[in-house]
Amino acid sequence: MLGPGVDKGDLPKFTKRELDVLSWTSQGKTAWEVSVILGMSEKTVNFHLGNAMRKLGVTSKHQAVLKCVAAGLL
Repeated sequence: MLGPGVDKGDLPKFTKRELDVLSWTSQGKTAWEVSVILGMSEKTVNFHLGNAMRKLGVTSKHQAVLKCVAAGLL
């Protein structure tokens, strides 16, 4: 788990789309809302979010966002 003093170098590499989806998710947007904003299907949003979650080793989008916020990525 990421804690104080953890920096971006401790996180895996994310694609631009994964970061876009994580950013909008951190602002409370649903997968459907993100799909409209980014002009992609809801299934594609969930695909990118799932990849980011797998890379972070978490089981929820909330955990993914919290890890990224804690590291200063979002």
